Amino acid sequence: MSEFVVSARKYRPSTFNTVVGQKAITSTLKNAIKNNHLAQAFLFCGPRGVGKTTCARILAKTINCFNITENTEACDQCESCVSFNENASFNIHELDAASNNSVDDIRNLVDQVRFAPQVGKYSIYIIDEVHMLSTAAFNAFLKTLEEPPKHAIFILATTERHKIIPTILSRCQIFDFKRIQIEDMVEHLLYVAKSENIEAENDALHIIAQKADGAMRDALSMFDQIVSFAGNKLTYKAVIENLNILDYDYYFRISAAALESNIPEALVIFNEILDNGFDGHNFINGLGSHFRNLLVCKDISTIQLLEVGQNIKDKYMDQSQRYSMETLLRAINITNRCDINYKTSKNQRLQVELALMQICSLTGSPQQGEPEKKNLINSPGSTSPTSKPQEISPVIAVTVEKKAEPVVIETAVVKEPSTQGYTKKIISGTTSINTSGATKAEVKPTELESEYEIAARKAAQKIFTQQELETAWIKSVQQLQQQNKLSSFAHTALTKSNPVLKENFIIELEIDNEAAGKALDVEKLDFLELLRKELQNTEIQLTTPVNYVADIKKLYTQREKFLHMAEKNPSINKLRQQLDLEID
Repeated sequence: MSEFVVSARKYRPSTFNTVVGQKAITSTLKNAIKNNHLAQAFLFCGPRGVGKTTCARILAKTINCFNITENTEACDQCESCVSFNENASFNIHELDAASNNSVDDIRNLVDQVRFAPQVGKYSIYIIDEVHMLSTAAFNAFLKTLEEPPKHAIFILATTERHKIIPTILSRCQIFDFKRIQIEDMVEHLLYVAKSENIEAENDALHIIAQKADGAMRDALSMFDQIVSFAGNKLTYKAVIENLNILDYDYYFRISAAALESNIPEALVIFNEILDNGFDGHNFINGLGSHFRNLLVCKDISTIQLLEVGQNIKDKYMDQSQRYSMETLLRAINITNRCDINYKTSKNQRLQVELALMQICSLTGSPQQGEPEKKNLINSPGSTSPTSKPQEISPVIAVTVEKKAEPVVIETAVVKEPSTQGYTKKIISGTTSINTSGATKAEVKPTELESEYEIAARKAAQKIFTQQELETAWIKSVQQLQQQNKLSSFAHTALTKSNPVLKENFIIELEIDNEAAGKALDVEKLDFLELLRKELQNTEIQLTTPVNYVADIKKLYTQREKFLHMAEKNPSINKLRQQLDLEID
């Protein structure tokens, strides 16, 4: 029985061309060798498992090769290359700074540097994990690193560049190794699988590459582990089971339930996930990534950001067509808030379930015939005109304009679907004698869109006439009556007066009854939703001026009588001030 060698060692690159995912660095090193522009000290830094030590060994082997190929690679046949492959080279010295980090260790190294190589041109010193050297050891190394003998070359490797003192950094050529891309990693894993006669699914290799987080060594270690578990057939199911990863299918089922507003189904799926031993925090993070993947599928230019296998990519492409961009943005926002609040919550399961219920309450796709909006509101409270209200509206500060001075009143307003660029007007009757005409309070919209964007959005809506409005009005009232969603007071308000079409799709309906006006304020939401659908216009607004106060006789106080008189004759107020009288 032959001795087993782990894939990370067995398939370790031996030439520059076989290094995975570091083409810029290997090309630079090859050109330096070819043009004889070798530095005296190199610093290779980057995350674990990306090829720092491997490139250091390849560089050391190549520069000492007697017969370098035209492609600037070691020949693997000369005396220097053979001794290197057999770990018997006297010209290449490796030092692990993690265990040899004292001043004495560096002094011994400095003493060795003075001796010329027996075979070859250079003596190469590879110091791994160089950041582990003590400050005194760094200082002892400075002079030699700056002015080494011509035959000495130092190659330092580290995962924590920030721990190296600046005086060392200034004496080295620094090469930053990047994380290996998923596609490059999958390609290398496929090569290893074919070499080992292992049948591997592409989606399974993508999962391994994602889990490795850019480290090739980690990916190969996981590959060996799963081969031990599943044998010579590497399947997607075997990978997610062995690595304890949530299956993509769970997220697709959750998002499908959200499209149907099926809250019970989503909660049952989440319970199944918990029963399988998965953590709720990992689930909500994965769900956020799932909605992010659906979002990037909405545009051809961003599909390349989707780092999954082809089969799963097709699923994302299919499901993303059923979601609107606004809904996806709001779903991502909900999962992000849940992620932030998860650790501080005492009932963490409820925190996730609340997020799922909110996501399932979103509108999954735009209405038929309605263009999808491109100007989106990313705030938690924003909704589309056709979506359901999600939260109780906060108290809104309303400024009531009077002749004497503006007064700020806090008014609790019934939640309506927020619309971009909408203005809600509250018009009431006369409240005091010094008020001329109707008192108006206006809630101004947040400036989220430019004038051009507002004009473009309104231009996309269907234009309708007064006659079409009256026809749709009657039909909407009848539909609400059949659904038993319209009280008698609201029915009176909607049918007693004819609606009048104003500019910018504003519809005015005069109300002459206080009870009918209050009932309409409560039930106006359902009516507006039907009316917008009938007229295929989501920009419709409804204002209800109230005229019932004009016919009501009111008893005025002495103060109100005096103010009324003083308004007509200012001399009366001057006389009161001269006599220092008070208004009772």
